[in-house]
Amino acid sequence: MAGRTGFALAGLAAVLAAGASLIPSGVAAQSAETAIFAGGCFWCVESDFDHVAGVLDTTSGYIGGQNQNPTYQNHPGHVEAVKITYDPKRVSYDQLLDVFWHSVDPTDAGGQFCDRGHAYTTAIFATDQSQVQKAKASKAAIAKDLPKVVTPINSAPTFWPAEGYHQDYYKKNALKYKYYRFSCGRNARVRDVWGDKAYQGIKDAMG
Repeated sequence: MAGRTGFALAGLAAVLAAGASLIPSGVAAQSAETAIFAGGCFWCVESDFDHVAGVLDTTSGYIGGQNQNPTYQNHPGHVEAVKITYDPKRVSYDQLLDVFWHSVDPTDAGGQFCDRGHAYTTAIFATDQSQVQKAKASKAAIAKDLPKVVTPINSAPTFWPAEGYHQDYYKKNALKYKYYRFSCGRNARVRDVWGDKAYQGIKDAMG
């Protein structure tokens, strides 16, 4: 009898443990929200937002172009962008907007830093109407600090993840990435544009 009781209790404990393990991940998935920003090289945008408290995940990809399943060699009309999954209890969309503006040059319509062309231009891709309104308000606010702001605000079409070798590039190829970022002049130009506000909200900002 004792053996059967012990087996039953062990089984119950296993079921409860399994259920408990499912709850946190489900809750996290339900509470997480998404933001999509284009800010030039997606390696750099991914790196910057990975250093923001409350950001859970970043994915480099392509958005806004003409073809499905774009690749690095074939993405006409697309821009490089990063999809950011975040915990709204720890960081708000407004705060992410603030980080975005202060980590790019929103006055440059031709690209970002050494990367030129449409694929490297800045943009905000809103996932719902609330994000559209917040992005527009944020853009109006920073326009008080800058002579011109050319970054468009668009409703987000399909986001296409980039090839695997682009994901976490700044971690997997740290030395090459740091050299690229420095030689491209990204940090220097952001500081020229924003002064003391450069990389606002980013922990351990690059450079």
